[in-house]
Amino acid sequence: MQAGLAGRQKGAAAIEFVAVFMVFFAVFYGLVSYALPMLMLQSFNQASSEAVRRCVALDPATANFQAQAQTLARQVVAQQLAWMPKSLAFQANDTQVSLVDDLLTVTITYPKQRLTAVVPVLVLPVIGEVPRLPAQLKAQASLQL
Repeated sequence: MQAGLAGRQKGAAAIEFVAVFMVFFAVFYGLVSYALPMLMLQSFNQASSEAVRRCVALDPATANFQAQAQTLARQVVAQQLAWMPKSLAFQANDTQVSLVDDLLTVTITYPKQRLTAVVPVLVLPVIGEVPRLPAQLKAQASLQL
């Protein structure tokens, strides 16, 4: 009689394994898929801050200040973000510089489509998209001149 009971329990271990595996996989995938965008956003914040710091060295009274600042900011951002792999398709052209009322602003805008080409988005029935990201990753740094 006990041999029959043990035979019925063999499938229970497989079902338990599948349930536990799904939970661990979801946690692992969430960790990996949200870590890269967070790392990129922190790097964009650092790069835009450094670009603003370097642009302070330029003279805002110069006639072509905006063009000089744009060029310098893109160079600095490219240097700061040189660690990013080519597959993320970051471009220095994603950097914009503006000077309005002596407020120098450097903005980096990275569209979600480029990131989802590298990190696939899962659509789960109850949860929705994982990772759920904004339409663009955006970092901005400003300094009053």
